[in-house]
Amino acid sequence: MKTLIALLALALPAFSAEKPNIVVIMADDLGYGDLSCYGATTFETPNIDRLAASGQRFTSGYCSASTCTPTRVSLLTGTYAFRIKNSGIAPPNGPAIIRPGTVTLPSILKEAGYATAVIGKWHLGLGDEKPDWNGDLKPGPLEIGFDHCFLLPTTNDRVPQVYVEDHRVLNLDPADPLWVGNKNPSPELPTGKSHRSTLRMDWTHGHNGTIHNGISRIGFYTGGKEARFRDEDLADKWIEKSNEFIIANKDKPFFLFHASHDLHVPRMPHERFQGKSGTGLRGDAILELDWCVGEIMKTLDAQDLTENTLIVFCSDNGPVLDDGYADGAISELGDHKPAGIFTGGKYTVTEGGTRTPFITSWPGKIPAGTSEEIVCTIDLAASFAEMTGVSLPDDACRDSFPILPALLGQKGAKGRENLLQQDNGSQGKDSAFGLRSGDWKLIRHKGGWGTNDAKKHLKPTKKSNKPYTLYNLTEDPSEENDISGDNKDKTQEMIQLLNEILAAERTRP
Repeated sequence: MKTLIALLALALPAFSAEKPNIVVIMADDLGYGDLSCYGATTFETPNIDRLAASGQRFTSGYCSASTCTPTRVSLLTGTYAFRIKNSGIAPPNGPAIIRPGTVTLPSILKEAGYATAVIGKWHLGLGDEKPDWNGDLKPGPLEIGFDHCFLLPTTNDRVPQVYVEDHRVLNLDPADPLWVGNKNPSPELPTGKSHRSTLRMDWTHGHNGTIHNGISRIGFYTGGKEARFRDEDLADKWIEKSNEFIIANKDKPFFLFHASHDLHVPRMPHERFQGKSGTGLRGDAILELDWCVGEIMKTLDAQDLTENTLIVFCSDNGPVLDDGYADGAISELGDHKPAGIFTGGKYTVTEGGTRTPFITSWPGKIPAGTSEEIVCTIDLAASFAEMTGVSLPDDACRDSFPILPALLGQKGAKGRENLLQQDNGSQGKDSAFGLRSGDWKLIRHKGGWGTNDAKKHLKPTKKSNKPYTLYNLTEDPSEENDISGDNKDKTQEMIQLLNEILAAERTRP
């Protein structure tokens, strides 16, 4: 019997006993066409290109939603965000969306013996009813599996502009308490409306609350002067903290979730990148993102960790140009196509909203090449559980598929058969949805499309009077021609599959 068990153990896939370091780099608002390894020609992204050349570059890599909060919820929980309460775009004073006790990607890896950290943008809420900005900010990342965090608590177009380290606002002076709210507390507080002429970056819609660093934001805050950061320094600070975590944990397996903010508004990359892309601040921010990836790769090389580190590069949703600020994203775009050939972008359930750059690299383990398999950020939880030997409870990671062989680029490995694509998640099951199954794509036209500036500057989403439209992505990747009328049986089959997914408690095999 012992001999048989030993032989069976030898027959298991080699990755079943592997515990490489894992670095997930999630870009923000990065489109399929925004990198030179995905077809951009206006500027180059050499570091991300090098990462792609060393591993698998996926042409059907997805995030699970077309806005940041629901995608991040799904990444960390392995569950479609529409199943999770309050998983729409988190407000500045929003409570923690992922509750303590939830099985998460970091808690899975912590069970496997990993040191875990999230550094960068959070935007998943903090606290119970709301954040206690002058006290302990919990529950938060440390209550759902992370050992350490260094965060931008919301997004940088939402107040407050402070760092959160573990449970506290960094450098907060108790004599100057931080207040955050939805209404202007005083007519004396300068805002984007009252002091518009003083702004160094004008707003186009919505971003006209408290002014910080010459830029007005969503919401209002006072105090915390010593804790506030300068927009231009965000990326540098997160690379500094990411490198510190890597070096401090180099002798044991670690999981780093590096959550970039570079492309998200307000786009204000460091001065050394400004004007370098030829496409305005948005393109400059892409160059800064590429630098960040290069710096993490340099640190892994310097610490002799590259050969034992699996890197996943992805994005939280597709591109957007005018997202509230007049920053040249449209006027200086030139011939650059942020979503490539795909229709729509951020906020939409067309391919431009959720099909994004997706790269996996692990020298010596992942072969160099291009994969057409369907993979999604929601699948990292189940796949890494499989890799590290952690068993998932039946009610955990309910929509995460264990597709590790596909992520590792193994010959003949299959990715997902189908994938649900949702918008901002705020409407739950009543929202618009996309459903890809093989070559087929169904769109349920319900709720707001949120096309924003896609009308002219990204390929526009076609609105429809029909409740459902159908496309063949092999023949029509841009989703320009609705073929539901000529394919009624397939349309009904896809509608039934969509309804089954929405009604189910889980889809994980």
